[in-house]
Amino acid sequence: MNVKAAAISLMLFCRLVAAQGQAVSPKAEERIQKEVRHELVMLPFLSVFDNLAFKVEGYNVTLVGAVTKPVTKSDAENAVKRIEGVEKVDDQIEVLPTSPSDDRLRVRLYRAIYGYSQLQRYALPVVKPIRIIVKNGRVALEGVVDSENDKNVAGIRANSVSGTFEVKNNLQVVK
Repeated sequence: MNVKAAAISLMLFCRLVAAQGQAVSPKAEERIQKEVRHELVMLPFLSVFDNLAFKVEGYNVTLVGAVTKPVTKSDAENAVKRIEGVEKVDDQIEVLPTSPSDDRLRVRLYRAIYGYSQLQRYALPVVKPIRIIVKNGRVALEGVVDSENDKNVAGIRANSVSGTFEVKNNLQVVK
């Protein structure tokens, strides 16, 4: 290889290394975030008893949360993998253990929260803003509400359901 060819080869290699180290544009990352959010809420088996969240770092997406069905976990990962620009998906979604007593508790919690007059407006959207996660009798409320009062009422309603060992109210108030 002559000196000129070696110099060109070295220059191309340096460009390649530099391109790999370049940061993702904020616009590209924002597009990926919107598409991931859209794909997750469109999952066919996603229910009020599942909670999915994600983090986008460049072209990599980390999925977290808890779901009641293994198919929801695999559907989420597959949907995100198909998004243009996504290079890697780290699927850290937990599949909750199957439990008839947890299933009964979920139904009672749903009725106690969404059936309460002050909180009924949250039952209207297809994607419910208050997520009810139950694992071995322990409850976590995830999602968003309009006011601190609604957050407190949801927590009180969940605590009033028999069969709950613990309730963590992780609801966020949207201002």
